[in-house]
Amino acid sequence: MPIKRSTTVTTLSSREFNQDTGRAKKAAKHGPVFITDRGHPSHVLLTVEQYQKLLGPPSSIIDLLAMPGVEDVDFDPPRALSLYRPADLSS
Repeated sequence: MPIKRSTTVTTLSSREFNQDTGRAKKAAKHGPVFITDRGHPSHVLLTVEQYQKLLGPPSSIIDLLAMPGVEDVDFDPPRALSLYRPADLSS
């Protein structure tokens, strides 16, 4: 049976964050820390591990360029005949 970790969400005002960043960093180990500015959330503090988990696994350039379903797209570009000119070898 997998171990389920509980996540704790912490909210700190900008003033609390500025006065005790150590507390915010410790709280971020257990879940996101929302930092408010005048009562409205303005920033979120996460551990690097939490942030990387949000990003997901890194993609290769091949994965990024792959376009699933592209074989279903009709693409027949017109031939470009005017993009070249004969070389001038007179000099």
